[in-house]
Amino acid sequence: MNGAQTVDGVLVQWGERLFYPSNRIIKTPSTPRLETLTRRKAAVIRGRIVATVVRRAPQVMVKVTGGGRGMNAIAAHFRYISKNGRLQIEDDRELTYRGKESMHDLVEQWRLGGARIPEEGPRREAFNIMLSMPHGTSPMAVQQAARAFAKIELAGHRYVMVLHDHQANPHVHLSVRATGMDGKRLNPRKTDLHRWRETFAERLRELGIEAEASRQATRGEGRRSQELWRLKAKEDGRLSNQVPAPKGGDAYAKSRSNALVAWANIFDALRKSDRQEDRALASGIARFLQDLTYARQLARNPQRDVVPRDRNRPMPQPEPMQRAQSDRGMER
Repeated sequence: MNGAQTVDGVLVQWGERLFYPSNRIIKTPSTPRLETLTRRKAAVIRGRIVATVVRRAPQVMVKVTGGGRGMNAIAAHFRYISKNGRLQIEDDRELTYRGKESMHDLVEQWRLGGARIPEEGPRREAFNIMLSMPHGTSPMAVQQAARAFAKIELAGHRYVMVLHDHQANPHVHLSVRATGMDGKRLNPRKTDLHRWRETFAERLRELGIEAEASRQATRGEGRRSQELWRLKAKEDGRLSNQVPAPKGGDAYAKSRSNALVAWANIFDALRKSDRQEDRALASGIARFLQDLTYARQLARNPQRDVVPRDRNRPMPQPEPMQRAQSDRGMER
């Protein structure tokens, strides 16, 4: 196996751990017939690294914001996201509704279509999802990407969507019926949410919009994500820009440590690569690591055990960052 293949194998092995859910982690292919596949996957990982550490691409947001336990709550949410029918609402067949009369027809379709939804009940009959991008992103692109996302991830379920472009960040509200046409119920889990973010980001990139969906651990962020009600209150000026409290605990430390180990292995492979662009990317990774919230926490507390207990070797993160100082000239 030549040097390029070795670098590509490391990128695939450790890049999968950084950028994709755990159930998508794969081992480095060793058979020659898989070299082309490995090269293609490595190219994707390189692109994700460049977007994350060099261009600092905007991160998509996908959140489950609640759900209705009965038709009364679902209808109320329809009225909220459509501003009582003033905004156009679109369903899974791409039919559009506007106005109070059309809203009433849509509610009746949901109430009576398939298994009847009671006015009130003990279980969640719909999930409310919000897909958002930072200020400056084309609202039409966000809507188009959300439409494509729903056709992939919510196939077989009734859903409606509404674009909100009158606030700071363009976003789409989706309400999806929990029970699918095949009788199976939707039950979003953490791995599903990460996959949803990936799908939404991919659809945006297909439209030429730079978007990323990396995890907080991959980005080394150490603050808690803010609840939706806080974000909305800040947009309306009803809440000060209070910074969320930092995260902590063993699970937090282990996820960040695992990410740093992966970054260090990727850095080491790129630093030793024969390709100048790989070595330049390694320098970018070193600077990125120095800026991470978790890396700064470690700098303040160098005695902290940052190596996961299931790893036998120390994490080589400090040494690569020192070496990268002399490598920066490669980018010039």
